[in-house]
Amino acid sequence: MLLIGLTGGIGSGKSTVAKVFETLGIPVYYADDAAKRLMNTNPSLKQEIVRHFGTESYKDGILNRAYIASIVFGNKEKLNQLNSLVHPATIEDSQQWVNQQTAPYIIREAALLFESGASKGLDYVIGVSAPLLLRIQRVMQRDGLSKGEIEQRISRQMDEEEKMRLCDFVINNDEQTLIITQILELDKKLRALKKPA
Repeated sequence: MLLIGLTGGIGSGKSTVAKVFETLGIPVYYADDAAKRLMNTNPSLKQEIVRHFGTESYKDGILNRAYIASIVFGNKEKLNQLNSLVHPATIEDSQQWVNQQTAPYIIREAALLFESGASKGLDYVIGVSAPLLLRIQRVMQRDGLSKGEIEQRISRQMDEEEKMRLCDFVINNDEQTLIITQILELDKKLRALKKPA
């Protein structure tokens, strides 16, 4: 079974691409969703977050997202510290998930696939690429954030071109090229591929 990574910058449309793969019967592990879940359910991770960020990190046992966001946004050191706690727990969780799958290939979807070290152990990586202005428009519509807030988030992610260079396959999601056709071609290719030696 091949283990495929799926990544792209904020607003690239990687979740949409992941959903299409799911309709083709391919299991997808959503790392960002898992991280949110684990911050609320994993006792040792919760303990570490409290140790580093204080007891206000949780309200009635649930992560105080507004409090954590106020600390880490705009503070790269604190953000890196939070990521260094969350990423290992997410990678371990995804490994347990992988062990339960039986499809021809499976996908691990993560925005910070390369940055978190989650790309290690993957057979191939798919990148989802979209023009910067389109990405900003999508996130403004989806999350109601200002252009400035989105640009700040983008500035903290790996450069799009650099990220796409590290990928084995790239899906162009510029709203000019049909993504369904690209995904179907890629699905056929991946089903035919063998695990790299």
